[in-house]
Amino acid sequence: MALPTLTPEQRQEALKKAAAARTARKELRDKIASGEETIPSVLGRAKTDQIVGKTKVADLLKSVPGWGPAKVSKVLEETGIDASRRAAGLGERQREALISAVG
Repeated sequence: MALPTLTPEQRQEALKKAAAARTARKELRDKIASGEETIPSVLGRAKTDQIVGKTKVADLLKSVPGWGPAKVSKVLEETGIDASRRAAGLGERQREALISAVG
């Protein structure tokens, strides 16, 4: 499928939207890292909050203090979640398994 041809104005607007989304996801990860947000509360609103829903589960877990790539990979493997899965794409069983693994 070919990409649509955008006018310079449309391209600028798309770039602004993408930058705003990246900033919002970074703020979410920072809140998890500081303890303002928890993984269960974030996953609970993944279906309704577009920013949370489009964030990769692995990125959310890496934001938890003390969790590095090795621990995140191990938990994702144990729960049967693909590393590229986004939060909104988790099934109910996957979400429950992840919440119990995180503690």
